[in-house]
Parts: sequence; C-alpha cells; structure tokens
Amino acid sequence: MLKQAFAALVLLGASGALQAATAFPSTYTPAESQPTLLRNATVLTGDGQRLEQANLLMSGGKIEWVGQGDVPPGTQEIDATGRWVTPGLIDVHSHLGVYPSPSVDAHQDGNEMSDPVTANIWAEHSVWPQDPGFGKALAGGVTSLQILPGSANLFGGRGVTLKNVYSTSYQGMKFPGAPYGLKMACGENPKRVYGQRNKLPSTRMGNVAHYRAEWIAARDYIDRWARYDAQVEAGDEEATAPLRDLKLETLAGVLQGEIIIHMHCYRADEMMTILSLAEEFDYRIGTFHHAVEAYKIADELAEKQVCGALCADWWGFKMEAYDGIQENIALVDRPPGGCAVVHSDSAEGIQRLNQEAAKAMGKGRRAGMTIEPEHAIGWITANAARSLGIESMTGSLAPGKMADVVVWSGNPFSVYSKADLVFVDGALLFDRDDPARQPVSDFELGQLQGVKQ
Repeated sequence: MLKQAFAALVLLGASGALQAATAFPSTYTPAESQPTLLRNATVLTGDGQRLEQANLLMSGGKIEWVGQGDVPPGTQEIDATGRWVTPGLIDVHSHLGVYPSPSVDAHQDGNEMSDPVTANIWAEHSVWPQDPGFGKALAGGVTSLQILPGSANLFGGRGVTLKNVYSTSYQGMKFPGAPYGLKMACGENPKRVYGQRNKLPSTRMGNVAHYRAEWIAARDYIDRWARYDAQVEAGDEEATAPLRDLKLETLAGVLQGEIIIHMHCYRADEMMTILSLAEEFDYRIGTFHHAVEAYKIADELAEKQVCGALCADWWGFKMEAYDGIQENIALVDRPPGGCAVVHSDSAEGIQRLNQEAAKAMGKGRRAGMTIEPEHAIGWITANAARSLGIESMTGSLAPGKMADVVVWSGNPFSVYSKADLVFVDGALLFDRDDPARQPVSDFELGQLQGVKQ
C-alpha cells in the first residue's frame, strides 16, 4: 500500500518526490577510452573466481569478456604477465570531500549537529571535489565510494555514491543510477552529543523513542499525500496539497524501498533492536557500519541479508567498541546470505583498503577459516557494490559491467603490492609509471613546488 501510494506521488510530482528524484542530477560522463586488452594476468573476478594467465578485454567503457575472446582491430594491448587484475575497489564508508585535507575548521562539513534528526541534509552538498584524498584513493585502486555524513545524529542525512574521477563539481562525480543511502546512528554518539546539551536524546531509550516517532510521522506524511492524490483523481478542485517536508520526504523514500539504510551501530543488542524496529515499520536495513559485535549475530544478519561494513582491527576506543575481535569480518562472512564488507572510515585507510582486507584474511585463517584471495576480494568489490545497490553495474568483472579495473603489481593482499594501473569505465586514470596519469587536484597545484617528490 505504501509503495503504491508513493509511486502515485512520484508520477504526479505532487509531494515534491519527483523534484527530489531529479534534483542535483548526475552529470558524470565517462572519459574517452579505447579498446584495451590485458594479457596473461591472474584475474580475481570479484564473484569468487580466480583465473590464471587470463586475458580481459575492455571496450566502450564496459567489460567485454574475461578469459578468451575476439580482439577487435586497433585494440591497445597491455602485457600483465606476473600481475593481478581485480575489479575496482569500492569503499562504502568514506568522508572524503566532507572532511577533506587539509583538516582545518573551515573544512569540517560532515556533521550537521543542529538537531538529532537531519534527514533533510544531503552529504553531496558538502563534498569538495578538490580534496587531495580522492587522488590518493585512486592510487590505492578505489574507483567508487560512498560519502556519508557523520554520526552525531539519529538521522544524519543522505549519503552519495561517487565515481572516483576528477571533476569541478560533485555532480560530475555522482555515480549514475546509484540509489541514495540514509545515514543513521545508534548508541553513544547521538546520546552523547545531545545529552551534553541537555537535549533529547540523552539515553539509548531516548534514541529508540525518537526513531519510532519519526517513522510514525513519515507514515502519516505518505498517507496525507495519498489522500490528496485520491482527491485530485476524484476531481475535487478544492483539494489542498500538504506542505512539502524534506526530512519526511527522505524517510518516506526509505519506507517505500527507494533509499538504503546505512546504520552506524556497534553493539549486538542494539543491532537486534534496530532490526526489530525495521520490522515494526516495514523497512529494510541495508548495512550496519562499524558493527564490532556483528560476529555475535552473524546468523541473524545472514538470514536477513544485511551487510556488515567493518574495520579490520578498530576496537576499544569507546565503550560500545570494547568487545571487538579481529575475526569479526571472517565470521560475518558466512553462507548463505552473509555479506561482509571492509570499509575505511579514514582518509588514510582508504588508500590501503586491500591491506585492511588482508589483515582480516590473516586473522580468519589463524582462526581456522579457509579464505582464498578470490573470495576475500569480494569484501571490497562485489559485497561493497551490493551494500550500495550498484551490484548490477559494478563490483565484478562480468561482461557488460562498468570497466572499473585495477592492475596490481602482484597479489593485492600482499603488503608489497601496489596498484599499477587503474581504469574507470575503461579509461586509464592512474598509471604509477606515468606522472601525467597521477591526478593532482586544483588545490594541490602550486602547493608542492619545491617539495622533493
């Protein structure tokens, strides 16, 4: 019923939903590329396969084939003998652009700490495309990333998925067709921020009460617009449209399944509460972020097909992060339905996302779990794409998907390996041996003169 009502509103544009769907549209256009063949590489496809001495053809910005196939005339050929090829890495939890470098007060645009409910804000409106961190992440093999607001608020606002390309505007980076995510937070952060101001919420029970009140208001918002829509269809010329509400518009998008929940949450008991809350209001949690106790409820997460976006070894920096273990990622990664994702939440960590995954592999193996490179690569490619709702477009080297590809100097889970070549939609945007293909942001131009490189 909710979905039908909201769909009708979108068609009419009555509630402003149509305007929201088309506001600040992506203007991303892939860079020009030529057909490119990578020869004789070890290929990790992202979906569990490992191919030795395999070839891969990119054409028209897409993966044409992997393994063997026809090579069109004029194709550029790259000898990848001894090197490894993977899908482009995807970071589902980044604050690049909203907490850019240099880290000065004027750049602190990630947390709108004016109200515990800021579902009306969009992280993209704080993204500074000149952040030098984007180029550094590209050099680490990251081709797509989700930029999220901070976690001070219960409802922190919309995140945005970007292609990691140079642009003068964030709209030129927006991943075409990617759904919006809504950043939410439970636990210590919201209650601490607002409790210190003698405002609600100041307890965990206050957190949950606020969630419930906002979901009730969102249901009422959809119902009001549905009633108005029915009046218009019935020919009532005196029907008055409700006022458009940007907070409730975002929450309504969650209830009708168009916006994905990305929930900052550490403790297992709180994650179970949030899952119950989602059942009460008939929406779905997409991903729990940080989730240091996810290993305690790994079966429940797998059953409900909820992803866990996790750090390899962050724990103990506050009470709700106290009971973390370094086998967390490997334990959450359980079939069927398990969806373990390695995320950074760090301007430095995003540059070595492959090494963060390697640490999780090592801990899992020492605990007796068999984790091969062809499987673990999914933690930072295919599973990450699933978390963001873009798995049909990227995340694996399947024919027809975006040619987001990394050529590594060796096994990407070795601390000695580096990303040699990084392709985004088939265009070579980073080449470790070619300074002309090592992006420098406008902000950096002129800043590094006289600095020994």
